[in-house]
Amino acid sequence: MWMRVKDMPEGDRPRERLLAGGAQALADRELLALLLGSGTAGTGAIELAGQLIASQGDLGALAGTEACALQRLPGMGPAKAARVAAAFELARRAGRAPDRRTISGSADLAEAAAPLLHGLRHERLVVVVCDQAGRVLRVRPLTEGAADRCPLPVRDVLAAALAAGGVAFGIAHNHPSGILAPSDPDRRATDRVREAADTVGLRFLDHVIVTDAAWVRIP
Repeated sequence: MWMRVKDMPEGDRPRERLLAGGAQALADRELLALLLGSGTAGTGAIELAGQLIASQGDLGALAGTEACALQRLPGMGPAKAARVAAAFELARRAGRAPDRRTISGSADLAEAAAPLLHGLRHERLVVVVCDQAGRVLRVRPLTEGAADRCPLPVRDVLAAALAAGGVAFGIAHNHPSGILAPSDPDRRATDRVREAADTVGLRFLDHVIVTDAAWVRIP
């Protein structure tokens, strides 16, 4: 039998326990229940949270589920889906290292972009903009794609670098499949970006593919 959170003893409620003992005191489904805010008819918020995690396999898989897919899950709607997707995206961005790091090679570029690429089920293109000394000025997602492809608009990439006052930039995208091998379109797009950067006087650092476990540069 399920129980509404407001019917629980005060000391057992997730919000009160979080405030008293910190977020680390709560289970995954209790933290998610706080984001959901409420359950549905016949299902409490904690039970609904547990069902959502189970429906995707685990919390990591749920974190990579897009908002449009979340709202199609039982018990979810646009408001709940948006809150959950926003929370996971904030967590990815918060995991990013301080932007004053220096990019001195492909590994640094992959490391800077990885927090914005890990755990996604769709491809995303990230631009890393640097100053003359290679210090990172900005790391930002530029485009979102499908499970096996992502648009790489050369003009928008250059505009993002110039708007941030950059002298150099690199780009990174993920392969949700976990396959690191660059495709022919990946190679052609890299060549176009390199040529366009030369045209406007920007230094193109590299283009890397990032998976949840590794990375590779595109020659």
